[in-house]
Amino acid sequence: MGSIFKNLLLFFIFIPLFQIPDCVGQSPDSTLSDACGVKKGRLTGVLIAEGSLYAASVTGLYYAWYRDYPQSAFHLFSDGGEWMQMDKCGHVITTWYIGRIGYTSYRWAGVKENQAAWFGGLLGFAYMLNIEILDGFSSEWGFSLGDLAANTLGSAIFVGQQLLWRQQKFSLKYSFHQTQYAQYRPDLLGKNLIQQMIKDYNGHSYWISGNISSFLPSESKFPKWLNIAIGYGAEGMTGASENSISQNGQPIPEFPRYRKFFLSIDIDLTRIPTRSAALKTLFSVLSFIKIPAPALEYNTLGQFKVHGLYY
Repeated sequence: MGSIFKNLLLFFIFIPLFQIPDCVGQSPDSTLSDACGVKKGRLTGVLIAEGSLYAASVTGLYYAWYRDYPQSAFHLFSDGGEWMQMDKCGHVITTWYIGRIGYTSYRWAGVKENQAAWFGGLLGFAYMLNIEILDGFSSEWGFSLGDLAANTLGSAIFVGQQLLWRQQKFSLKYSFHQTQYAQYRPDLLGKNLIQQMIKDYNGHSYWISGNISSFLPSESKFPKWLNIAIGYGAEGMTGASENSISQNGQPIPEFPRYRKFFLSIDIDLTRIPTRSAALKTLFSVLSFIKIPAPALEYNTLGQFKVHGLYY
């Protein structure tokens, strides 16, 4: 199953758990005093919600997808060379994002900082591990050690930052634009906008977005919401490992497969000051999206490009 389909599905499965702590600072990643204490009712609610969402989503995923494909004995599958590692980037960002949601939920329930960081970070890893196991019993795919490594990295990025800084100074983000390639392989890359947002890796970009003010003295007047972002993308792909030459008897143009690297500015929505609980939650939910902005691109075709607005 396409990794991004599962990843984007998980974003919205876990959104209901994303609560803003009562005594937190300007950002949901700010330090919450451990003196708040564990709120047993809230913690029970979080655990019940997690268990229910896990059971419902895994069951739904099985019946919606895996049941329609033949099963096999558990086996490994090597997919490290597919999609120029764009799918692995999707695994990293998904695991990081679920970890952030889990952490914030546990802090909302009053769990101590370090415990919430570990529990939250491992939540994303554990959930994605179950999906890898489902893949391992499907004859169409298999258990991917590359995916496992990407999931581990996503959790490590979240837990490491939270333990070191008690906040996420670097956020992982996603952006998308439509490309010309889907028209040649709509079965693989998507037949419409929604499918292409999930399947067409040519239009995906993944970003590390660093918050500048978090590295400056607390008295600095630098905008707390302004980030600088480094991005990665790939283009020219009409197949996973190599390009197809035809589809249903129709020739497909030859496209060079190449990687793209970006430098851009970004906005950390979670650091925009607001007293509205609804806006705080909305900003937190949307925080995995890279805000469209000017960008400088270098690609492995040896080209430099300036984008007035890239997304």
